[in-house]
Amino acid sequence: MFSAYYLQIIILVGINIIMATSLNLITGFTGQLSIGHAAFMSIGAYAAALATLKLGLPFFGSLFFGALLAAFFGVLIGVPTLKLKGDYLAIATLGFGEIVRIVFLNLKITGGAVGLRGVPKNTTILWVIVAAILTIFVLNRILKSRVGRALVAVREDETAAESMGINTTYYKILAFGVGAFFAGLGGGLFSHYFQYIHPNSFGFLRSIEHLCMVVLGGLGNIWGSIIGAAALTAIPEFLRASADYRQLFYGAILVLMMRIRPEGIISGKKSRKIPPGKTSAWRGKNKFLKATR
Repeated sequence: MFSAYYLQIIILVGINIIMATSLNLITGFTGQLSIGHAAFMSIGAYAAALATLKLGLPFFGSLFFGALLAAFFGVLIGVPTLKLKGDYLAIATLGFGEIVRIVFLNLKITGGAVGLRGVPKNTTILWVIVAAILTIFVLNRILKSRVGRALVAVREDETAAESMGINTTYYKILAFGVGAFFAGLGGGLFSHYFQYIHPNSFGFLRSIEHLCMVVLGGLGNIWGSIIGAAALTAIPEFLRASADYRQLFYGAILVLMMRIRPEGIISGKKSRKIPPGKTSAWRGKNKFLKATR
Protein backbone atom coordinates (compact mmCIF):
# COMPACT_ATOMS: atom_id res chain seq x y z
CA MET A 1 0.00 0.00 0.00
CA PHE A 2 2.89 2.39 0.72
CA SER A 3 6.35 2.88 -0.70
CA ALA A 4 9.26 2.08 1.60
CA TYR A 5 9.86 5.79 2.22
CA TYR A 6 6.31 6.58 3.35
CA LEU A 7 6.13 3.34 5.31
CA GLN A 8 9.19 4.40 7.28
CA ILE A 9 7.64 7.78 8.05
CA ILE A 10 4.43 6.15 9.29
CA ILE A 11 6.35 3.72 11.49
CA LEU A 12 8.47 6.56 12.92
CA VAL A 13 5.28 8.53 13.63
CA GLY A 14 3.89 5.54 15.53
CA ILE A 15 7.08 5.06 17.57
CA ASN A 16 7.26 8.78 18.37
CA ILE A 17 3.62 8.75 19.47
CA ILE A 18 4.55 6.06 22.01
CA MET A 19 7.55 8.12 23.15
CA ALA A 20 5.67 11.43 23.39
CA THR A 21 2.61 10.07 25.21
CA SER A 22 4.76 8.21 27.73
CA LEU A 23 6.86 11.34 28.36
CA ASN A 24 3.68 13.38 28.75
CA LEU A 25 2.67 11.13 31.64
CA ILE A 26 5.88 12.15 33.44
CA THR A 27 6.22 15.79 32.40
CA GLY A 28 2.73 16.89 31.42
CA PHE A 29 0.53 15.12 33.97
CA THR A 30 2.92 14.68 36.91
CA GLY A 31 4.92 17.86 36.38
CA GLN A 32 8.38 16.23 36.51
CA LEU A 33 10.74 17.76 33.94
CA SER A 34 12.66 14.85 32.40
CA ILE A 35 15.17 15.28 29.59
CA GLY A 36 16.55 11.76 29.73
CA HIS A 37 13.64 9.90 28.13
CA ALA A 38 15.83 8.67 25.27
CA ALA A 39 17.89 6.73 27.84
CA PHE A 40 14.90 4.49 28.59
CA MET A 41 14.34 4.12 24.86
CA SER A 42 17.94 2.99 24.41
CA ILE A 43 17.67 0.48 27.26
CA GLY A 44 14.56 -1.02 25.66
CA ALA A 45 16.18 -1.02 22.20
CA TYR A 46 19.37 -2.79 23.29
CA ALA A 47 17.63 -5.18 25.68
CA ALA A 48 15.07 -6.24 23.05
CA ALA A 49 17.72 -6.63 20.34
CA LEU A 50 20.02 -8.68 22.58
CA ALA A 51 17.11 -10.82 23.78
CA THR A 52 16.41 -11.70 20.14
CA LEU A 53 20.04 -12.21 19.12
CA LYS A 54 21.48 -13.89 22.22
CA LEU A 55 18.52 -15.49 23.99
CA GLY A 56 16.46 -16.40 20.94
CA LEU A 57 13.24 -14.96 22.37
CA PRO A 58 10.29 -14.39 20.03
CA PHE A 59 9.59 -10.81 18.97
CA PHE A 60 6.83 -10.18 21.50
CA GLY A 61 8.96 -11.64 24.31
CA SER A 62 11.89 -9.44 23.32
CA LEU A 63 9.72 -6.31 23.30
CA PHE A 64 8.26 -7.14 26.70
CA PHE A 65 11.71 -7.91 28.13
CA GLY A 66 13.11 -4.60 26.88
CA ALA A 67 10.12 -2.66 28.23
CA LEU A 68 10.38 -4.34 31.65
CA LEU A 69 14.10 -3.61 31.90
CA ALA A 70 13.50 0.03 30.98
CA ALA A 71 10.75 0.23 33.64
CA PHE A 72 13.15 -1.24 36.21
CA PHE A 73 15.71 1.46 35.49
CA GLY A 74 12.92 4.06 35.52
CA VAL A 75 12.06 3.07 39.08
CA LEU A 76 15.74 2.75 39.97
CA ILE A 77 16.57 6.28 38.84
CA GLY A 78 13.30 7.56 40.26
CA VAL A 79 14.03 6.59 43.86
CA PRO A 80 17.11 8.83 44.40
CA THR A 81 16.22 11.68 42.01
CA LEU A 82 12.51 12.35 42.43
CA LYS A 83 13.05 14.25 45.64
CA LEU A 84 14.50 16.87 43.33
CA LYS A 85 12.32 19.39 41.52
CA GLY A 86 12.41 21.53 38.41
CA ASP A 87 15.82 22.29 36.95
CA TYR A 88 17.61 19.99 39.40
CA LEU A 89 15.54 16.99 38.30
CA ALA A 90 16.15 17.89 34.64
CA ILE A 91 19.91 17.94 35.22
CA ALA A 92 19.76 14.61 37.09
CA THR A 93 17.85 12.91 34.25
CA LEU A 94 20.24 14.45 31.73
CA GLY A 95 23.16 12.95 33.66
CA PHE A 96 21.45 9.55 33.75
CA GLY A 97 20.98 9.66 29.98
CA GLU A 98 24.66 10.41 29.42
CA ILE A 99 25.70 7.61 31.79
CA VAL A 100 23.58 5.11 29.86
CA ARG A 101 24.98 6.29 26.53
CA ILE A 102 28.61 6.03 27.69
CA VAL A 103 28.01 2.57 29.19
CA PHE A 104 26.60 1.29 25.89
CA LEU A 105 29.54 2.86 24.05
CA ASN A 106 32.00 0.81 26.12
CA LEU A 107 30.23 -2.54 26.47
CA LYS A 108 31.40 -5.36 24.23
CA ILE A 109 28.00 -7.06 24.08
CA THR A 110 26.37 -3.93 22.66
CA GLY A 111 28.96 -3.56 19.91
CA GLY A 112 30.66 -0.58 21.58
CA ALA A 113 31.35 2.39 19.34
CA VAL A 114 30.64 0.29 16.23
CA GLY A 115 27.01 -0.27 17.24
CA LEU A 116 24.85 -3.38 17.22
CA ARG A 117 24.12 -4.90 13.81
CA GLY A 118 22.12 -7.82 12.49
CA VAL A 119 18.90 -7.26 14.46
CA PRO A 120 16.02 -9.06 12.67
CA LYS A 121 13.53 -6.75 10.97
CA ASN A 122 10.45 -7.91 12.86
CA THR A 123 8.76 -4.54 13.32
CA THR A 124 5.86 -4.04 10.92
CA ILE A 125 3.28 -1.31 10.58
CA LEU A 126 0.73 -3.58 12.27
CA TRP A 127 2.98 -4.08 15.32
CA VAL A 128 3.53 -0.31 15.61
CA ILE A 129 -0.18 0.50 15.31
CA VAL A 130 -1.10 -2.10 17.94
CA ALA A 131 1.65 -0.87 20.29
CA ALA A 132 0.61 2.78 19.85
CA ILE A 133 -3.07 2.01 20.47
CA LEU A 134 -2.18 -0.11 23.52
CA THR A 135 -0.01 2.72 24.91
CA ILE A 136 -2.75 5.32 24.44
CA PHE A 137 -5.41 3.02 25.93
CA VAL A 138 -3.38 2.12 29.04
CA LEU A 139 -2.28 5.70 29.71
CA ASN A 140 -5.82 6.97 29.19
CA ARG A 141 -7.18 4.41 31.68
CA ILE A 142 -4.53 5.37 34.22
CA LEU A 143 -5.25 9.08 33.87
CA LYS A 144 -9.00 8.58 34.31
CA SER A 145 -8.48 6.55 37.48
CA ARG A 146 -7.71 7.58 41.05
CA VAL A 147 -4.00 7.28 40.21
CA GLY A 148 -4.38 9.81 37.41
CA ARG A 149 -6.10 12.30 39.70
CA ALA A 150 -3.29 11.88 42.21
CA LEU A 151 -0.69 12.55 39.49
CA VAL A 152 -2.48 15.75 38.47
CA ALA A 153 -2.69 16.80 42.13
CA VAL A 154 1.10 16.34 42.45
CA ARG A 155 1.58 18.53 39.38
CA GLU A 156 -0.72 21.30 40.61
CA ASP A 157 0.65 21.59 44.15
CA GLU A 158 2.87 18.91 45.65
CA THR A 159 2.75 20.36 49.17
CA ALA A 160 -1.04 20.53 49.14
CA ALA A 161 -1.20 16.99 47.76
CA GLU A 162 0.92 15.71 50.65
CA SER A 163 -1.33 17.49 53.12
CA MET A 164 -4.31 15.65 51.59
CA GLY A 165 -2.62 12.31 52.31
CA ILE A 166 -1.22 11.60 48.83
CA ASN A 167 2.13 9.78 48.82
CA THR A 168 3.76 12.06 46.27
CA THR A 169 7.06 10.14 46.07
CA TYR A 170 5.23 6.88 45.32
CA TYR A 171 3.16 8.41 42.53
CA LYS A 172 6.14 10.17 40.96
CA ILE A 173 8.11 6.92 40.90
CA LEU A 174 5.06 5.13 39.50
CA ALA A 175 4.81 7.70 36.69
CA PHE A 176 8.50 7.31 35.91
CA GLY A 177 8.22 3.52 35.86
CA VAL A 178 5.16 3.44 33.57
CA GLY A 179 6.63 6.10 31.28
CA ALA A 180 9.94 4.22 31.06
CA PHE A 181 8.10 0.95 30.29
CA PHE A 182 6.46 2.39 27.18
CA ALA A 183 9.66 4.20 26.19
CA GLY A 184 11.40 0.82 26.29
CA LEU A 185 8.61 -0.60 24.13
CA GLY A 186 9.23 2.15 21.58
CA GLY A 187 12.96 1.42 21.67
CA GLY A 188 12.37 -2.28 20.98
CA LEU A 189 10.24 -1.45 17.94
CA PHE A 190 12.92 1.00 16.77
CA SER A 191 15.77 -1.52 16.96
CA HIS A 192 13.79 -4.25 15.21
CA TYR A 193 12.87 -1.94 12.35
CA PHE A 194 16.21 -0.29 11.53
CA GLN A 195 18.21 -3.48 12.31
CA TYR A 196 21.11 -1.36 13.56
CA ILE A 197 21.39 0.76 16.70
CA HIS A 198 24.14 3.01 18.02
CA PRO A 199 24.36 4.77 21.41
CA ASN A 200 24.54 8.17 19.70
CA SER A 201 21.09 7.53 18.25
CA PHE A 202 19.71 8.00 21.79
CA GLY A 203 21.58 11.08 22.89
CA PHE A 204 20.49 14.37 24.45
CA LEU A 205 18.98 15.69 21.21
CA ARG A 206 16.64 12.70 20.96
CA SER A 207 15.27 13.50 24.43
CA ILE A 208 14.84 17.17 23.47
CA GLU A 209 13.00 16.08 20.32
CA HIS A 210 10.52 14.06 22.40
CA LEU A 211 10.10 16.97 24.83
CA CYS A 212 9.38 19.33 21.91
CA MET A 213 6.65 16.96 20.71
CA VAL A 214 5.00 17.05 24.14
CA VAL A 215 5.26 20.84 24.54
CA LEU A 216 4.11 21.56 20.99
CA GLY A 217 1.12 19.22 21.28
CA GLY A 218 0.16 20.46 24.73
CA LEU A 219 1.32 19.49 28.20
CA GLY A 220 -1.17 17.33 30.04
CA ASN A 221 -3.09 16.18 26.95
CA ILE A 222 -2.72 12.76 25.32
CA TRP A 223 -4.23 13.83 22.00
CA GLY A 224 -1.90 16.82 21.92
CA SER A 225 1.09 14.48 22.23
CA ILE A 226 -0.21 12.42 19.31
CA ILE A 227 -0.56 15.51 17.11
CA GLY A 228 2.80 16.91 18.22
CA ALA A 229 4.59 13.62 17.52
CA ALA A 230 3.01 13.29 14.08
CA ALA A 231 3.76 16.91 13.18
CA LEU A 232 7.40 16.98 14.30
CA THR A 233 8.08 13.65 12.60
CA ALA A 234 6.47 14.57 9.29
CA ILE A 235 7.49 18.26 8.96
CA PRO A 236 11.25 17.59 8.53
CA GLU A 237 10.44 15.06 5.81
CA PHE A 238 8.18 17.49 3.95
CA LEU A 239 10.95 20.09 4.10
CA ARG A 240 13.56 17.68 2.75
CA ALA A 241 13.26 19.25 -0.73
CA SER A 242 14.86 22.44 0.64
CA ALA A 243 17.76 20.62 2.29
CA ASP A 244 19.89 23.73 2.83
CA TYR A 245 17.17 25.54 4.79
CA ARG A 246 15.29 22.60 6.28
CA GLN A 247 16.43 23.08 9.86
CA LEU A 248 15.91 26.84 9.56
CA PHE A 249 12.27 26.36 8.57
CA TYR A 250 11.84 23.67 11.20
CA GLY A 251 13.12 25.97 13.96
CA ALA A 252 11.05 28.90 12.69
CA ILE A 253 7.88 26.78 12.82
CA LEU A 254 8.60 25.84 16.45
CA VAL A 255 9.30 29.46 17.45
CA LEU A 256 6.16 30.70 15.66
CA MET A 257 4.01 28.02 17.25
CA MET A 258 5.29 28.80 20.75
CA ARG A 259 4.62 32.49 20.09
CA ILE A 260 1.05 31.95 18.87
CA ARG A 261 0.02 29.14 21.22
CA PRO A 262 2.48 28.76 24.11
CA GLU A 263 0.10 26.29 25.78
CA GLY A 264 0.46 23.92 22.80
CA ILE A 265 -1.86 22.85 20.01
CA ILE A 266 -4.29 21.27 22.48
CA SER A 267 -4.04 22.67 25.99
CA GLY A 268 -4.32 20.16 28.82
CA LYS A 269 -5.45 22.77 31.33
CA LYS A 270 -8.97 24.16 31.21
CA SER A 271 -9.48 27.77 32.17
CA ARG A 272 -12.21 28.52 34.72
CA LYS A 273 -13.99 31.79 35.29
CA ILE A 274 -13.43 33.38 38.68
CA PRO A 275 -16.73 34.20 40.41
CA PRO A 276 -17.29 37.83 41.43
CA GLY A 277 -15.40 38.70 44.57
CA LYS A 278 -13.06 35.68 44.30
CA THR A 279 -9.31 35.90 43.72
CA SER A 280 -6.92 33.84 41.62
CA ALA A 281 -5.93 32.01 44.83
CA TRP A 282 -9.53 30.72 45.01
CA ARG A 283 -9.20 29.38 41.45
CA GLY A 284 -5.98 27.49 42.31
CA LYS A 285 -7.54 25.97 45.41
CA ASN A 286 -10.71 25.00 43.55
CA LYS A 287 -8.69 23.36 40.75
CA PHE A 288 -6.66 21.31 43.26
CA LEU A 289 -9.74 20.12 45.15
CA LYS A 290 -11.45 19.02 41.91
CA ALA A 291 -8.31 17.15 40.83
CA THR A 292 -8.18 15.17 44.08
CA ARG A 293 -11.85 14.15 44.23
